[in-house]
Amino acid sequence: MPSDALAGAIARLTSGRPNSAQASAPTNWSAYATAYDMLAEYNPAYQELVQDFAAFLSAIEAPGLIYDIGGGTGNYTQVAVRSCPASEIRFVEPDDGMMSAARSKLAGHPNITFDGRPFEAMDAAGTADLVICVHALYAMPRPEQRLRDLAHLLRPGGWLYLIDLGRYLDVAEWRCYLFDHLKKEHGLFNALRIAWHARQIARQNKAILTAQKKGIYWTHSEAEFASLVTSAGLQIHRQQPVYRGYSDLLICSKPGSME
Repeated sequence: MPSDALAGAIARLTSGRPNSAQASAPTNWSAYATAYDMLAEYNPAYQELVQDFAAFLSAIEAPGLIYDIGGGTGNYTQVAVRSCPASEIRFVEPDDGMMSAARSKLAGHPNITFDGRPFEAMDAAGTADLVICVHALYAMPRPEQRLRDLAHLLRPGGWLYLIDLGRYLDVAEWRCYLFDHLKKEHGLFNALRIAWHARQIARQNKAILTAQKKGIYWTHSEAEFASLVTSAGLQIHRQQPVYRGYSDLLICSKPGSME
């Protein structure tokens, strides 16, 4: 297939062709959930994040109480329950579609409780040994206050594993990156098939970018994010750009020691 024709096929398969109302609407997280795990399985940048989290858990003392805030379809809680089977885990996700996927994935683990309230409606101060918040903070209302709330959840000495989308989501650049990877690993036909099934992701990623540009979703630099984390009273142990430079990873603790 000529390169121009191939590029056109990729764009048609992954664009989702939203109408003007869809393009300006907030992200439909339930629609996102329908294909999220399928595409995440094929996305090496996403798999790197999951592997980093697993390595982090193996390097700390097993937490007694874990919160997964904005836990999506439950991938990080799934890692946590495997690595820390004796931990109590509270999974917080306000979107019904995401929560449904997580409940199905995490069924059979009695140490997980599910909370469908928005994070800002919670009040559980000073109880958590570990708080996980991955690619959720930027979409919350008043994210700087929510960052302080994350710190407020922690016991002294508790850990925060935080990843947040900070820069504009270049949908076309991601599309090319993922398709090139899929084509290399799985061949052209399978790459096109996967892209077709993942077209809802492209549609919702466009909505995320639109919300970022309108200031509905939070964007920040690495330095800005670090400054706000320390202002929230947390100590940063590791900070690095991740997710191909679009996001920031910070591993933090709350000063003090757990008794």
